[in-house]
Amino acid sequence: MGREVESSEVEVEPLPTPPKFDLNIDWSQVNLEALQLPEGEDFDIKSDDEEEELEVVESETGFGNVIVVDNLPVVPPEKFEKLQTVAKKIFGQIGLIREGGLWMPVNKETQKTNGYAFIEYATPQEAQAAREQMDGYKLDKSHVFKVSMFDDFEKYARVPDEYAPPPVKEYTPSENLQWFAGDERGRDQFVIRFASETEVYWNDARAAKPDPVYRRTFWTESFVQWSPLGSYLATIHRQGAAIWAGPSWQRIMRFAHPQVRLIDFSPGERFLVTYSSHEPANPRDTQKVVLNVFDSRTGRSMREFKGPADDFATGGAGGVAGVQWPVFRWAGGREDKYFARIGRNCVSVYETSTMTLLDKKSIKADNVHDFTWSPAEPLLAMYIPEANGGNQPARVSLISIPSREELRQKNLFSVSECRMAWQSAGEYLAVKVDRYTKTKKTTYSGFELFRIKERDIPIEVLELENKNDKVIDFAWEPKGHRFAVIHGDGPKPDVSIYTMKPAPTGGAGGVMKVAKLTTLKGKQANTLYWSPMGRFLVLAGLKGFNGQFEFFNVDELETMGTGEHFMATDVEWDPTGRYLATAVTSVHQMENGFHIWSFSGRLLYQLPRDRFMQFLWRPRPPSLLPPEKDAEVSKNLRKYSRKYEVEDEEAGAASSAAEVERRRMVMDEWRQWQAEWRQMDAQEEKLRAAIIGGEGEEEEEYKAEEVEVEEIIDIQEEIERFE
Repeated sequence: MGREVESSEVEVEPLPTPPKFDLNIDWSQVNLEALQLPEGEDFDIKSDDEEEELEVVESETGFGNVIVVDNLPVVPPEKFEKLQTVAKKIFGQIGLIREGGLWMPVNKETQKTNGYAFIEYATPQEAQAAREQMDGYKLDKSHVFKVSMFDDFEKYARVPDEYAPPPVKEYTPSENLQWFAGDERGRDQFVIRFASETEVYWNDARAAKPDPVYRRTFWTESFVQWSPLGSYLATIHRQGAAIWAGPSWQRIMRFAHPQVRLIDFSPGERFLVTYSSHEPANPRDTQKVVLNVFDSRTGRSMREFKGPADDFATGGAGGVAGVQWPVFRWAGGREDKYFARIGRNCVSVYETSTMTLLDKKSIKADNVHDFTWSPAEPLLAMYIPEANGGNQPARVSLISIPSREELRQKNLFSVSECRMAWQSAGEYLAVKVDRYTKTKKTTYSGFELFRIKERDIPIEVLELENKNDKVIDFAWEPKGHRFAVIHGDGPKPDVSIYTMKPAPTGGAGGVMKVAKLTTLKGKQANTLYWSPMGRFLVLAGLKGFNGQFEFFNVDELETMGTGEHFMATDVEWDPTGRYLATAVTSVHQMENGFHIWSFSGRLLYQLPRDRFMQFLWRPRPPSLLPPEKDAEVSKNLRKYSRKYEVEDEEAGAASSAAEVERRRMVMDEWRQWQAEWRQMDAQEEKLRAAIIGGEGEEEEEYKAEEVEVEEIIDIQEEIERFE
């Protein structure tokens, strides 16, 4: 069962303790029958029609709250009490262990423990949680706990000797998780969150208004988040996270992680990473961090990482409490094979198949500061700053995974700061390098551009025409070969657009070199937003520019339109690149809500919402069309688009007819109201005459005359010279 160990080998790492709340409520004065929950919400309170689910937790034998822990250390009598204390400390953090609820059997001959124990919790739910969270807990190198429910032994003991096939359950088809992608009108969905409400809409630009899909109050306690392919909507709760999907918005899975604060999906949606931080009981201790990697389909925790916050803040600041988020970064592609994180002087790459280190060791890299994955393949770009007082240059390395082969390396000198940015298809890597001048008092910026798909991965150096210009923002064209840079020192910076595929120099065998397409002078912009399909670029002036927008066509190098959304804080393209959303969140107390624009800069509609907090387009899954079919559609786009143009015309005609009908009804209501008042006036005429003592006088007739009036508006004196 276990190995005899010294007590010094046993180290316990505390689990986060859930918060306790004292509500100061006199429950004797509360009429529980009068309480009403929001529609569709049960707050985990079981109703009478959920008895089947309760039976999973409740035990027929009465031992549903007892677990069996195997692979404990085998210790002699003098260390029995020490081991018992350690076990109580570990398992007591999951739930309340009943008095005398920990029993470790002893071998009568050797007087040593047998290597297993029985633990009785106060409730079956706590026992279930202990089995799920502590199964596989590593006490030391030789003792990894195997935790089972006591009832499981009884259940397996009752298995009959003869096999009896289980009853065949009627097949119940599950809902289509990507139902939203089949909208006949090709619309996209988005979710908004304001006050205590969360609402999902279709973007119905044709009707110039959002079309409601689903609404729920108190759906999340902090924020919502779409999965990368749009299959799930994740919500955050005090007990953990949950994902919802399908046309009925059913809860698909729960992920138990107390006090969860952040979540992150893998690119293929197979895994969900949850994060929480916990204040230590001793103020002198550092903050604790807990991360769980869950299987999103089963809800099972595949691996737990925990430790001081300092261990997860290596490589830069950001996220929560100095922790760089996401802590784990996923390799490119949708296979979800690898994820990695920065450690001290290393980058740790994990395999999802085993949830262990690749080749059981990290990639050594002294003083590594940052790394990023290619979006298309398991290729790692790593930045290591200068060392030894500048004698050892900074460098950027490209490392292939899983072979760990270094494909390319670039040494950098006099580096102040370095940032890496991949093009969405993984064809190019841009490294923005801020370098010190010779005096070390100022810096200037330049770019190292890697051509990943070309032989030997050639590197080009790009410097701004004015070296004193500060680089404000940089962005690659998605699925394209162009990029844009905002640069300058004045209140209105310039925007330069470059291409990685200009006309080759030197004939057919010439070399491809980066070339500038244009520079837009003096723009009120500090952020760039490319359309997901490329071609269109929005120059956004946020914060100090108070929400100025310019919609630019990069193919034609012309401005299509401009707009303003005062105090805008968020900007996001829809997945198709047809529409742009701008929003003012609750960081400002006024003008909260969002606007929807066309790709050319025409404002389509707006929706105000007080205490507005989130706007998120629902991502679309990748197209199922093969490349040749996709090329055919693009080639014959005019033929295919005619169908939708006809639909637009019909919808426009229907809308016009509906507007004409609405106006006719308004006019009929006005005429009816006018007739009623005339009738009332006629009925009251005799009464008015009686009051004034006569039959009344007819109104005097008036004659209209036209009168011309002259008015001096302005007088100007001019001196004319005569020759």
